[in-house]
Amino acid sequence: MKTAIIPGSFDPITLGHLNIIRRAASIFDRVVVCVMKNSAKHYMFSTAERIELAERVTARLPNVEVATTDLLLAEYAKQYENPVVVKGLRAVSDFDYEFQIALINKKMNPELETLFLTSSEKYTFLSSTVVKEMAAYGADLSEFAPSEIIDDILEKTNSRRQTQQ
Repeated sequence: MKTAIIPGSFDPITLGHLNIIRRAASIFDRVVVCVMKNSAKHYMFSTAERIELAERVTARLPNVEVATTDLLLAEYAKQYENPVVVKGLRAVSDFDYEFQIALINKKMNPELETLFLTSSEKYTFLSSTVVKEMAAYGADLSEFAPSEIIDDILEKTNSRRQTQQ
């Protein structure tokens, strides 16, 4: 069984993320969306919330599951037989960063392969940061975030705004 691991912070998960997840689900037997922690990031949603949002958005995809880990990705992947890391690329700048990470992962886990999927054209500009910024200004998120979680994003944005006032 070929397993794809799609790591990311997913804060929040976007239509671009979902596009990569769906495409990977059509290629691999099993897809694990792994909600990761990045010490350099300040998250809008807690890890538990990000897991719940990802589970809700991927619920209709039978071969997709959501997980999290405190391990480095290269170590986490060792629990799967023949795992492949799948990363979506929006631009050349993504490739530069993700290529370095893939090389580090390969050094730490020589069995681990990385597959890069280019973003669908309509999502090349999209990131979780863009979604959060748009939400802060009350923009329509329907073309950027899955409909199942738009209310969660707006609610979190509004509660953070009220806390800061």
